[in-house]
Amino acid sequence: MFHSPTPYALGSEAVPAATDLSRDTIAALATPTGSSALAVIRLSGPACRGLAAEIFGREPQQLPVRRPVYASYRSMSGQMLDDLVWVFLPGPRTVTAEDTLELSPHGNPLIVQLILDDLFKRGCRPAEPGEFTRRAFLSGKIDLTQAEAVMDLIHARSERALAVAQRQLRGGLGRVVEGLIAELLVLLARIEVYVDFPDEDLPPEDRFEVIAALREVLRGTKQLLATERFGGLLRDGVKTVLLGAPNAGKSSLLNALVGRSRALVGPEPGTTRDYLEERLKIGPHLLRLVDTAGLNPLPGAVERQGMAKTLECLMDADLVLWVLDAANITVELDPVYAKHLVAGKVIVVLNKADLVAGGHIASLALPHPIKAVSAMTGLGLVELGLEITQVIDRFAPDAFGAAELAVNARHAEALRRAEVVLDTAANGLSAENEYPIELISSDLRSALDALGEIAGRVDHERMLDALFSNFCIGK
Repeated sequence: MFHSPTPYALGSEAVPAATDLSRDTIAALATPTGSSALAVIRLSGPACRGLAAEIFGREPQQLPVRRPVYASYRSMSGQMLDDLVWVFLPGPRTVTAEDTLELSPHGNPLIVQLILDDLFKRGCRPAEPGEFTRRAFLSGKIDLTQAEAVMDLIHARSERALAVAQRQLRGGLGRVVEGLIAELLVLLARIEVYVDFPDEDLPPEDRFEVIAALREVLRGTKQLLATERFGGLLRDGVKTVLLGAPNAGKSSLLNALVGRSRALVGPEPGTTRDYLEERLKIGPHLLRLVDTAGLNPLPGAVERQGMAKTLECLMDADLVLWVLDAANITVELDPVYAKHLVAGKVIVVLNKADLVAGGHIASLALPHPIKAVSAMTGLGLVELGLEITQVIDRFAPDAFGAAELAVNARHAEALRRAEVVLDTAANGLSAENEYPIELISSDLRSALDALGEIAGRVDHERMLDALFSNFCIGK
């Protein structure tokens, strides 16, 4: 499941040099609670071999290895709890680097609980949230970016979010960060020669080489940082606001896109007085589609409140679908709203195209892509979906080419700290400043610490506690 950039790949037979793992054997349900055909109960720790032998009547040294076995599970009191499939996986060639036992009983919650209760009586303890993944990290099987990718993979709701999570789980982000760290270590080694031998002056040509190399690391840091916004869109969805005059068909368009009657519609204008939000997938992306109150030039008291909320949504929008009535096109827009229609994040949607005589729609001189649709007949909706996909795809930074990378808020905070000190160091090395070499060395070490936090090289126990506490129990 995991592919690590570290020497401790899953296929490695070598025991990790330092594990710092609890010797407890932990157990937990690894599948969602509730009734299902099958469930998976996962155990990890030194007692797994003995438990499998004891429960299923085998000699500990003669257990089938990495082979599913069908058997009856009997409790300590001899009660037959279920017929199930079990697999014993000896460490260190497991995700946690420990002996692992997986049980697949029927997915009856009562059966699952009876088995877990029996395991706890036999000496296991309930796993804490994220403890399996934490043990994988502490054993060196995965780095911290891969551990976080487990949660991204579980919660991905679009193909693009899934692709980014899978690439990160395979160590894509970790390898990029490790590359930056490796370049910094080389630079630090060169710099510290002059700290250790202060009587030697740094030759100008060497200084220029160091500055160039330092700015290259800084460029890589900025490129990673530029993926933060796209990462947020992948995880939370692209906030897409439907904007337009009353009766332009915004609610009808929302219903057509989600494929059901989500918003009330009617012939009279001003049906929507408050905004409503619906999540849907278009192409490889997840959208948070927001239907808003129409922009009436002469609003009543309630409409005015709704328009105020429309403005709030517009200010926070990632993408705007500006809906116009194709049969009665009016592009005049109050400057309060118009200033938020930024090129590159707006698509003009000419709705009610089926009502235009002869199918002729007037050309518009607008700095945005324009799509003619009919929310009632479905005309143009496929083309609109393709345009939405293309616009969102352009939100992704192209610094890594086809590589799909996206940092999260924790990564971005560390990258920003590294960016500041790297920029300070590069400026300090310039001929105009020529800061003491000790200060440059200190800046590089600060940058190393910041980048090391991303992959987990810096051991901050409180940071790990906060991160893994958000995991589900069986991970």
